Amino acid sequence: MKIERGGPAIHLAGVDDAHFYRMDNIEKAAHGIPHDAFSILLSHTPEIYRQAAHADFNVLLSGHTHGGQMCLPGGIPVTLNCVLPRAMGNGSFKHHDMIGYTSAGAGVCIVPARFNCPPEITLHHLHRPS
Repeated sequence: MKIERGGPAIHLAGVDDAHFYRMDNIEKAAHGIPHDAFSILLSHTPEIYRQAAHADFNVLLSGHTHGGQMCLPGGIPVTLNCVLPRAMGNGSFKHHDMIGYTSAGAGVCIVPARFNCPPEITLHHLHRPS
């Protein structure tokens, strides 16, 4: 999807759950996005961060991890139910030229509780470069 509002366009693409359902055809999602255009990939899971950066997405927004849901003091997740570095399981990260954000979300999975991992609803603000 291309969004234009009085200037350069933002290209939005999305993929479903790569972790459980392998619904993550990034090449298909990126098809038609110009190489030099600003693009955002919405992904259920952050596990595809390498592929997203390789496909030249500028931003990756994801969830799936619930921030760990059960964390040690300091918000260190006991498990993420993902194959990725723990630092990418909650909050902002950078991989090569791509920035990413993994939301802890407001829900839970399996155990109806959270520990040292407050729920969140994230609002991102995009700004044009000066």
